Amino acid sequence: MINPKDIFSIPSDNSFNALALEVFRFQFDHNNTYRSFCDLLYKHPSDVRTIHDIPFLPVEFFKTHNVLSSSNTTQTTFTSSGTTGSVPSKHHVIDLNIYKHSFTQGFQHFYGNIEDYVILALLPSYLERDSSSLVYMVNTMIQTSKYSESGFYLDNLDDLKDQLITLNRSDRKVLLIGVSFALLDLVDSHQFKLKNTIIMETGGMKGRRKELVREELHQLLKKGFGVNHIHSEYGMTELLSQAYSKGDGLFECPPWMKVLTRDTEDALSIQHSTKAGGINVIDLANINSCSFIATQDLGKVLGNNTFQIIGRFDSSDIRGCNLMVI
Repeated sequence: MINPKDIFSIPSDNSFNALALEVFRFQFDHNNTYRSFCDLLYKHPSDVRTIHDIPFLPVEFFKTHNVLSSSNTTQTTFTSSGTTGSVPSKHHVIDLNIYKHSFTQGFQHFYGNIEDYVILALLPSYLERDSSSLVYMVNTMIQTSKYSESGFYLDNLDDLKDQLITLNRSDRKVLLIGVSFALLDLVDSHQFKLKNTIIMETGGMKGRRKELVREELHQLLKKGFGVNHIHSEYGMTELLSQAYSKGDGLFECPPWMKVLTRDTEDALSIQHSTKAGGINVIDLANINSCSFIATQDLGKVLGNNTFQIIGRFDSSDIRGCNLMVI
């Protein structure tokens, strides 16, 4: 059995690779859906010597199968928003403490302690439904913050405007996290000059506004909020970890997460260059589900464990997981 403590204390790339192979063997033995997928590819642990040999489960399996590596009772099930008429993904979570540890330590890795921030959340499309992993994460962050001003905003943009202006007069660190269309709605009606606020978009127009390329979206938000950089969060229902960008759409993973790209013409071939390809994610925190996911995102892997998202495969659902169309 994998000890979750080992996942969140990875000291090096070699340690990550060794633990990833151990997690693969564990999930091959305990996840019936993943085992069947590997069998179809004639991939056995004896064939897997490096992380590039590991099969990546297509994310669509979460729509049609129970993807579990444990027989323990499910604590909650997160579902994707999907589009009207589409089948949502279902991520059955065995241990919510692992998810909490992942997003808490992941945020701390890049930004410091959550409790030191006023957390303002503008996530209307997510608050309108149950079982959102993003809402669960942000709600926990709000509860962790030591500031009573932290909270969710739905349609009360004037209240949020007043709060941002008031906090801007203080020296408190502020995080405003929101879906793209709602952040645009806010700056359409109010213009700011914020000096101590991080603006973090999680993607997603949700059919509420015209899709924009990332550069255009960020330019509008930078002008509207009066900031130099727009931060971004990259995560999805099927994962338990997030990557973050502090500007220019350049994402970085926490130590227990890694992004690879696959050849768009050969889904089983992992690329070793900065050429654009399908995004494959290794999320070791997803120990009780599947840690090796082939997403429907297109991107590039750059140096120092960084990557860019440049679009989506045409046939995939448009979901609010920080996905900008080209």
